[in-house]
This record gives sequence, C-alpha cells and structure tokens, in this order.
Amino acid sequence: MAEFTMPSLGADMDEGTLQEWLVQPGDSVRKGDPVAVVETAKSTIEVECFETGTMGKLLVEPGTTVPVGTALALIEPAAEGPEKREKRRKPEKAEGKRSVRSAPTRATPPTRPEPAGVPVPSAAQERGRTEAGPLLRHFAERSGIDLDALHGSGRGGRVTRTDVERAATAATAGQPLRVRATPLARRLAAELDVDLATVTGTGKDSAVRAADVRKAAPGPTTPAPPSRDVTASARPEDRAAAMRQAIAGLMTRANRDIPHYYMSTTVDMAAAMDWLHEHNRRSPVAERLLPAALLLKAAARAAREVPELNGFWTDDHFTAGDGAHLGVAVSLRGGGLVAPALHDADTLELPQLMTALKDLVARARTGRLRGSEVSDSTITVTNLGDQGVESVFGVIYPPQVALVGFGRVVDRPCAVDGLLGVRPVVTATLSADHRATDGAVGARYLTTVDRLLQNPEKL
Repeated sequence: MAEFTMPSLGADMDEGTLQEWLVQPGDSVRKGDPVAVVETAKSTIEVECFETGTMGKLLVEPGTTVPVGTALALIEPAAEGPEKREKRRKPEKAEGKRSVRSAPTRATPPTRPEPAGVPVPSAAQERGRTEAGPLLRHFAERSGIDLDALHGSGRGGRVTRTDVERAATAATAGQPLRVRATPLARRLAAELDVDLATVTGTGKDSAVRAADVRKAAPGPTTPAPPSRDVTASARPEDRAAAMRQAIAGLMTRANRDIPHYYMSTTVDMAAAMDWLHEHNRRSPVAERLLPAALLLKAAARAAREVPELNGFWTDDHFTAGDGAHLGVAVSLRGGGLVAPALHDADTLELPQLMTALKDLVARARTGRLRGSEVSDSTITVTNLGDQGVESVFGVIYPPQVALVGFGRVVDRPCAVDGLLGVRPVVTATLSADHRATDGAVGARYLTTVDRLLQNPEKL
C-alpha cells in the first residue's frame, strides 16, 4: 500500500489545498493519470498519480489545506497477472535435490451458505463501487451507462449484462440516467441550478468535474461554501494578494541566496524573420508561427548544447536536467505569473512547439495545468516582446541555475559587411547562478543562441 501525498509544485510551495478528487475509492489508476486538483497560492493544478494501482481510502476531504508531503490517499498496487501468480506458486524442481518450497499455504476455510433471499454485498460494493468485469465495463461504457448507478439483479447484487441492456433500453426510451460526476460537481450543480446531463465532462471517463459545472453555469457563479471549495470562495483580490506574497517570498529568497551574474547580446534576426515570413506564406493559418517559436526553440537547443545551465542547484552541487524542459513565464489575467514547462522543447518541430505553447498558455490562464508542468522545468525563458519591452533581466527561479530573457524584435541601423543598413534585431539576456557557472559558460550559451537563430531552417 503506497501513499499519495501532497506534492511540491515549486520552490515557493509549502502547503496546498485539495480542491477536488477526480477519482473515487476502487478506481483503477495508471501512472500519470490526473487524480486530484490542488490549489496553490499561484495556480490551480491537476496532480498526477505516481504509480499504477487501485485507489484506496481518500484521507483528506476537498477544501482542506495541508503541508507538502501530507498523505492524501492510499493506493493499492496493481494486482499480479495469472501467469505471474502461477509461476510464483509452482515449486522449483531439481533432479537429485530437495525442492525449495515457500511457506505452507493455509487451507481456505469452507464458505458458509448464504441465507436464501438475502443478497450479500461484495467488497467493491461496500467501498461504493459496482463490481464488474472488464468486458461488462467496456460494454457499459460503449452503451453510455454508468455502472455505479445501477442496482444489480445478479447474485450478491452483482450487475449483469442484462441489467446494462435494460438500462440502455430505458435511456433510448427517454428515461433519465445518472450522469458520471464527482461529488463536488454534483453539489455545485445543485447550488448553481445546472443540469449535469447538459455538461460535457473533462474528467476521468468523461466524468463531470466542478470546473465543468462552473463553466456551464449561466451568469456569475455562486461561490461554494469555504469549507468545501477554497478556489470558488476566495475573492479575486484575496487570491491576487496571496499570489503576490508567494512570488515576493520566492524572489526575495532567490536574490538573497543566489549569486546572480548577468549578460546580454544583440542578435541579428534578418535571416530568422525572412525564413519565418516565407514559412507563414506557404502554411495554413493554423500552422503559422510567431517569432516566439524560433526564440524558444533556440533557447532549448542551446540548453542542450550547454548543459551546465540546464539543471538544478541542490545540496550544494549542480545536477543536470534529464532534458531541455523550458519553463515559459506566463502572465495571468488576474495578475501574477506562472512558468509551466514545455517538455523536451529541443526535440519538438517548430509547428509542434507553437501548438504546445498556445495550449500551455491557455491552460495556465484557466487553471488547467498538470503537476509535472509546474515542477520540473530545467531552465526558464521570459519573453516580453509582445509587451513592447526591448530587454529583460530576470530573477532565477530556484532550484534552476539560469533564466533567459528575450525582448521585442526591433529594426535598428547596423553595419553589415562594411555597409550601414536597417536590420531586425532582438536583445537576448541571461541571468545565471555563479555557484554553478562562470561568465565564460554564460557567454557560450548566448553565442549558441545567436548561431542557431542565423540558421532557422535547422531549428
């Protein structure tokens, strides 16, 4: 039995609020599945499961704030397959030697007969989940039937195929069926007068979540009780203040503990902009690129080539990252910022990177980020060119050791091959940790960014 704990979703997180469970006891989960929604001072994040198994007891109620590392639920390990069990059960045979046997197996006590007419609930039903095999569950999902809403006619209350077929027939006839939804979503739907049958679910197995209900609610939503849903009940000004406090605390520690050094360079963008205009002229609207795509790809490729700046400073030593995961600074509409990760950005083709960037920004601004996207960036990039800024020197986000800044692409008079002309240029800056590197490494990084942008067709 493993514990699912409140994760650390950034260096500035000491505690989090469990906002919503996306699973119930008895649900099968796989590593990487979102199982809970957690609110931090800066964002609302979907937290993934760290192993495959079955959800056991939920230890923390939604609306509860707990420190990082607190056990939130128990996860039962995945059951062994029949072949593995049979192999483990067989005694080893060796000619001329005694067999090595496991401890004696206890005899199974005889089963007492069930009283006639009295159904005995199964363990799964006692947990609040209908017991059914995978084939029956597949048939129910294909028929649009929620097994947990059915009363089984089989032995011990077990749901049978006939029960599912009867429910499907009733649905075709227009009789109402229970919609799959989280408990918080049902409670919120009742408060906001939202018909769950009209809501498109985005949770596990298309289950309706609280966020889906709020989105479907007509007009301004009514806050839920503070004890159950902190995000809904918090006033915007309170959340903004909490975020500013979290950012200020982290940046204060970063400025105090990290010996920053700074440098910048001016990059000629003529080749990059010419290639970009030609690419966009030949591409459908959906596949057109912004200059930010080129800048981010160059930053990620440079991080791969100069790995001394791509990683973390922990326990008084540097640890290189397992890939170039760009933390992209995103300003939020209500104020503040987050820096979720574009994973393996150096390996993405430019159209893929552009699509991933749009998706990441949209989800960051609607509170739909995943836990892995806010906790494993290896180097952060901030691009304020769309705000008219020409250069930006940022503060490193610990435990990372570098932050890259890009400003606006502007036309400037330049001397090229002895001739004076007007060229598009961008200012690239670097803030780096002197504990991990010196200026020579930082200069090599910026030089690499420049070289990559002179050959955009190879990005």
